[in-house]
Amino acid sequence: MISRRVKSSKEDDDRLQSQLKLNGTIPVHIAIIMDGNGRWAKKRNLPRIAGHKEGVESVRDIVEVCGQLGVKHLTLYAFSTENWKRPKDEVSMLMRLLMNALRDETDRLHKNNVSVNAIGDIDALPIEVQNELNDAKTKTATNTGLQLHLALSYSGRWDLTEAIKKLAYDVKKGILQPDQIDTKAIEKYLATNGIPDPDLLVRTSGEFRISNFLLWQLAYSEIFISPVCWPDFRRRELYEAITDFQKRERRFGLVSEQLKEPLEGSSIIKK
Repeated sequence: MISRRVKSSKEDDDRLQSQLKLNGTIPVHIAIIMDGNGRWAKKRNLPRIAGHKEGVESVRDIVEVCGQLGVKHLTLYAFSTENWKRPKDEVSMLMRLLMNALRDETDRLHKNNVSVNAIGDIDALPIEVQNELNDAKTKTATNTGLQLHLALSYSGRWDLTEAIKKLAYDVKKGILQPDQIDTKAIEKYLATNGIPDPDLLVRTSGEFRISNFLLWQLAYSEIFISPVCWPDFRRRELYEAITDFQKRERRFGLVSEQLKEPLEGSSIIKK
């Protein structure tokens, strides 16, 4: 392992988690843009793949703590459609790392009652990765705890384009009429159909952009930017993001007074 930070005791961690639960609402759905692996490695004069490998340790810790906190959905931006444009050697190493991580972690995920899902152009992935992914999904399908969604060969524009094509095809077949198209109808064609929109989006490494991630779904998500690169982002950093989230007032386009006394006939979505 490249680095190992001093870990707090289990008693301290249990205390922090209990305090978080007392302080306010735990997000139902957390989405994370895992950024900064390459910069983390560069600062240490290491190859980029070293950052990706250490990033797997962060994934393991964040998945574990989300399950402990009672988060229902965790979506990780693992590989974007734009990432295919990276040097071939790096893409090949990332695919091998993904395949090995799925193989090594599935039993642990299953033991912790985590179910594995994937969104994106999965057919574009190497067949070996698809096989490991299918095995992980099958083995964990009946688990009832945290739902882990891996965004692989995914981008928001890809998602919307595919949804529009499917919607247009159904209109052409007469399954759907143009005047039946509304936001709920569109959501049924998205890759995230059946998954609630993220309450909290976390981006690591201090970058202020969403990088073509969940463009439709992030409409009212709270955003937390962490200066920490992903390989150093562990549960303490997630606690900070959730603490910040709990201080926010989520108005969904309304004003504070309306949240206290909802207008008659209003349709505020309650998480």
